[in-house]
Amino acid sequence: MPKATNRSAALSSRIEALAAEARACTVCAPVLPLGPRPILRVSATARLLIVSQAPGTLVHASGTPWTDASGDRLRGWLGLTPAQFYDGARIAILPMGLCYPGRLPRGGDCPPRPECAPLWQARLRVAMPAIRLTLLVGSYAQAYHLGKGRLDERVRNFSAYLPDYFPLPHPSWRTLGWAARRPWFEAETLPALRAHIKTLLEERDHGDD
Repeated sequence: MPKATNRSAALSSRIEALAAEARACTVCAPVLPLGPRPILRVSATARLLIVSQAPGTLVHASGTPWTDASGDRLRGWLGLTPAQFYDGARIAILPMGLCYPGRLPRGGDCPPRPECAPLWQARLRVAMPAIRLTLLVGSYAQAYHLGKGRLDERVRNFSAYLPDYFPLPHPSWRTLGWAARRPWFEAETLPALRAHIKTLLEERDHGDD
C-alpha cells in the first residue's frame, strides 16, 4: 500500500475514533436539560471548518447540525445547497458546545457549556490537517479562537484574519435587524465570503481529479 494511502487511512481512523469518543461524552450530563447528545461532523479530508455556538432544540432532536432556520440562513450566506453543506468530505462542523445547553430565564439559549471546548476543540482540530479556512460563527467561537474583541469590528475587518479565519455573526433571526443596520455586511462581507468558499471547494474538486 502506498505511503500516501497509509497516511490517509491513519488520519481517517484517528478522526473517526476521536469523533466516536466525543459523541460518547457525558461530562456535562448532570446539567444538560435534555441530556447529552453531542453533535458534530468531522473528517480528515475537510477543507472548511465551521465553528459555531451550540445545538438548539431542533438540532438536538434531529441529530444533524444546522437543521433549523439559522442553518437555512447560514447556507444562504455561504452560497451552498444543503447537499454541498452536508458533504462531510469537504466541510466539518464543530460547535463550541457539542450539546444543547438549555434556555436562559429570559429567553434565548444558554451559552455553550464551558467544559466542552477545552475538551474537544484542539483535539479534533489537530486531527483535521486538510482544513484551510475556519468560519468563526458568533461571539463565543471568536472569543475562544481570537481572544477578546468586538464582533462588529471583526466581521467588518474579516480580511485581517484570513487566510486562517473568517469571523461571522450567528445567523439567528436577530441578525436580520443587525444586518439591516450594517449594509456593508450584505454588500461587502457576504460576497467575499462566497468567493472564498467557492475557491476553496473548487480547489478540493481539482485536487480529487
